[in-house]
Amino acid sequence: MTETVAKTAEDIRNLRALHPQMRERDFARIHGITEGQLVAAEVGRTATRIRADVEAVLKGLPGVGEVMALTRNESAVHEKIGPYEKASFNPHASIVLGDQIDLRIFPSRWVHGFAIEKTAEDGSTKRSLQFFDRAGNAVHKVHGRPATDVAAWNALVETLRHDEQADVIEVTPYPPAKIEGEAASVDALREAWSAMTDTHQFFGLLKKLNFPRLDAVETVGEDFAWQLDHTAVDAMFRKVAGTDLPIMVFVGNDGCIQIHSDPITNVSAMGPWLNVLDETFHLHLRLDHVVAAWAVRKPTKDGHVTSVELYDENRELIIQFFGQRHEGVDERPEWRAVVEQLPLFSTSNAA
Repeated sequence: MTETVAKTAEDIRNLRALHPQMRERDFARIHGITEGQLVAAEVGRTATRIRADVEAVLKGLPGVGEVMALTRNESAVHEKIGPYEKASFNPHASIVLGDQIDLRIFPSRWVHGFAIEKTAEDGSTKRSLQFFDRAGNAVHKVHGRPATDVAAWNALVETLRHDEQADVIEVTPYPPAKIEGEAASVDALREAWSAMTDTHQFFGLLKKLNFPRLDAVETVGEDFAWQLDHTAVDAMFRKVAGTDLPIMVFVGNDGCIQIHSDPITNVSAMGPWLNVLDETFHLHLRLDHVVAAWAVRKPTKDGHVTSVELYDENRELIIQFFGQRHEGVDERPEWRAVVEQLPLFSTSNAA
């Protein structure tokens, strides 16, 4: 039986009191609200509204020291522990290029912000900054750590404090993305794909040719993309975990992309989740959400770059894996070998 949808901040707080241990995202979905509305309902209690000012956030966070940065979508959670370093603001696309925390931020999607302070069961204080888009979906979160400079954290919160401390937010869903016009021919796609000299050209290529991402991957041909079996994800992790092969793991949403670049060590499964629990990197991936897995090869001026890409039932990208590489250097042959040895999709396996 579905519970009554909460309509007011008081409704949300009363329902939350009945389910205090439920994860925020799960609680919001079950009760027909957004996670942003759930957090907003605690303003004046455990939450303070702050400005979702990416420039001010990026100027202030380096001073707080070690934190945990979290970026997620519906199927993957990416957590990195370290300081915010080498941050650069741009109104269209901002970046953080630290050794640990590596982000691509799209400020137009950062609409609502909150500073949250709660007392844990052991009596410690849990602090976080949480940012949401206009639809109430989380785009990025920053969690305090034992080594975080609390005085600098509090000073940043005060700098960002919003003039209005309302416990409700206006939620406006984004319209579904539309491809205007017909897609280009397969020949045009292959020609443009072959001509790439940098992987960052891929997004412009898709837009110019009116191709949704997965449509292009499915269409371009097996010399550039080939479908993998559903067991390939587990096989990839087994091949790279515990080795010294550094990989790149990209997880994102419309407001932020977060990147890990290093070897991985501790991989475990729990129910539908595949987890990486390393010292400064945690990944939680819902394998039951993966509908399609593809190996994708993109040309660059330094040689081709190979990725493993996972897609959900809405044909949206969940996560990408690459071998770590540096500009001007060809892809690591060890990574290329891992991908090329992964089990291929077959209709008999899908039956």
